[in-house]
Amino acid sequence: MAESGRDDKRPQSGIGGKRVSDNDDPLRKLEEKVGKTFELIKQTNAEKLALQQDLEKLRAESRERAKAIEAQQRELVALRREREEVRLRIEKLLQRIDALTAPESGA
Repeated sequence: MAESGRDDKRPQSGIGGKRVSDNDDPLRKLEEKVGKTFELIKQTNAEKLALQQDLEKLRAESRERAKAIEAQQRELVALRREREEVRLRIEKLLQRIDALTAPESGA
């Protein structure tokens, strides 16, 4: 017995007594469309899940990179501050050296 509930040996007749082939059967066409739609939905859902997983992975990587950038920015600020302190100390040392090596102006 066929899925449509008819006996396969009996001729199918359409409107006006014409024989309806399987390709022209509206129910068969609908079943095919529903099947294709189901497969498309299944495939789309699988792709959506994969994309959601990729997105979560990228978000996690982004958070880690943001933390690394923040740490590097703090380190950069500290290094700049230290460089400025070293520059000021060197300037003071150079001023002392200049004062010690300068010819005495009172002699």
